[in-house]
Amino acid sequence: MDILLVASAFNSLSQRVYAELSDEGHRVDVVLASYGPDAVRAAVQEVRPELVIAPMLKSALREDVWQEHTCLIVHPGPPGDRGPSSLDWAIEQEAPRWGVTVLQAEAAMDAGDIWADRSFPVPPAGKSDVYRNEVSDAASAAVSLAVRRFADGSYKPRPQSDSGIQVVWRDFFRQERRRIDWENDSTRTVLSKLRGADSQPGVLDELCGREVFLHGGHPEDRLRGRPGELLATRSGAVCRATRDGAVWIPELRPRKNSGDPAPFRRPAASVLAGFPPPPGSHGMQGSVDRPYWLPEIAAPLVLPPGRTTWTDIRYRQQGDIGFLTFSFPGGAMSTTHCRRLLAAYRYALSRPTSVLVLGGSRDFFSNGIHLNVIEASSDPAGESWSNLNAMNDLVEVVLRTTDRLVVAALGGNAAAGGVMLALAADEVWCRTGSVLNPHYRRMGLYGSEYWTYTLPRRVGAETAERLTGEALPMSAATAERTGLVDRLVPASAQEFPGEIERLAAVLAGDPDLPQRIAAKTTARHADELQRPLAEYRRTELARMRAIFFDPEAPYHALRSAFVRKLPAGSPRPLEGAR
Repeated sequence: MDILLVASAFNSLSQRVYAELSDEGHRVDVVLASYGPDAVRAAVQEVRPELVIAPMLKSALREDVWQEHTCLIVHPGPPGDRGPSSLDWAIEQEAPRWGVTVLQAEAAMDAGDIWADRSFPVPPAGKSDVYRNEVSDAASAAVSLAVRRFADGSYKPRPQSDSGIQVVWRDFFRQERRRIDWENDSTRTVLSKLRGADSQPGVLDELCGREVFLHGGHPEDRLRGRPGELLATRSGAVCRATRDGAVWIPELRPRKNSGDPAPFRRPAASVLAGFPPPPGSHGMQGSVDRPYWLPEIAAPLVLPPGRTTWTDIRYRQQGDIGFLTFSFPGGAMSTTHCRRLLAAYRYALSRPTSVLVLGGSRDFFSNGIHLNVIEASSDPAGESWSNLNAMNDLVEVVLRTTDRLVVAALGGNAAAGGVMLALAADEVWCRTGSVLNPHYRRMGLYGSEYWTYTLPRRVGAETAERLTGEALPMSAATAERTGLVDRLVPASAQEFPGEIERLAAVLAGDPDLPQRIAAKTTARHADELQRPLAEYRRTELARMRAIFFDPEAPYHALRSAFVRKLPAGSPRPLEGAR
């Protein structure tokens, strides 16, 4: 079937729907609604689709489009739910279950007949995390069912006027409702408000006399202060006191009209570093990474039992298995992130284990270098270079690990250098429903992280060239068939960490494991003799350096447009698999 996806952004859900419908044999094209209604109309006329699907749409389809074509809208709410902020309300009201509904477009918002729906339990997680996992799983299943029903031709969609469907209109979730009352709100309330607003739109607040949006929230069990007081920084995050505790906030975003040259999300401490210090602060010189007037309080890599605090990198050990988990907002890894994760990885190597699991958390694995931090830098080319070298240092150490088996456990999506970090491991385990983008082309980059070594050795030179050239998202199932992934893990996002522990225990108990480790050592030595890793790195970095330090290279405009959420490229449809 010819299907046209209309999306406000080619985000994680749009990419998953695209990849999985392509897997089912459909011809899928994509047009971004952000280019305007004329672009959508032109795409419809050019593609002449049998079915139009909007997996993520912030604006209504034009009447002439939905009247002339069957258009299915993916709504992140249960049947009868209507309004633009459904998931925000679900998290704010701590709904135990929520849903996704695929309904037919009509004049009234979210009022069309229902083609399919799926429900899911709501975990205690941020909105963006739930969206990329539970919502994505439910939406994928509902879209697939709706497409099958449409293709069959005999299914009659269910009107929302049917008995048993309670219609509830939920207004736009405004900042007035999100606002935090630091004097009176409990930690639980503060966390609910923060989690309900990440990654967008954030919670509007004031810090050091300036308005900023707060993104993300995690509880802290020990630090205390006056309500609203800034207490400390940690690995880019900032800790703020509540009425009865404290919370960690990983990212801040200055308002667009604030005069800040970088009004987009980035590590909270680096945003604060650019603000005037509060009255009475004196002494040390500030830095670009953190405000000098707040203490940096590190968290132990191995958290003792009973501690409740935020840290983005953790290590734990169970018998012969080491688990090195990490979780960076948006999956982006800055120079600092890479260096800290490298230090943690080296610590993990000092432990007596035979299996080391890298990753294993729900949500993003890694999306490679941190474009927001790079864009905010006074020297984007230099920061790009530093970030890429730090990423390469990390990948190289994983590639050179020969005394144990390394497993990359992908609980969520991965892209660019994040995929190559996973491919440096001996085995790649991937949750079904994850989306992989094993390419760099859409950011105007050649790529690095030893991809010219790891990608062809898994899929062959011809397929490696196709994957990096087409630059299309890939489902977990296709990644397994292609050879990028060794094992699919059919578990929910909540169940994934536990399933990884079980599978790792089976691997560690395999009587053939010592022979596998020995064979790995032999293979690495043979590969090094054939072509040293240093040569792969040198060749890749030469190409990347030429791009980074060329002010006319498309990378700079593409990066800026991506970070600042500006249109870039052509409004023509993205052609999918045939």
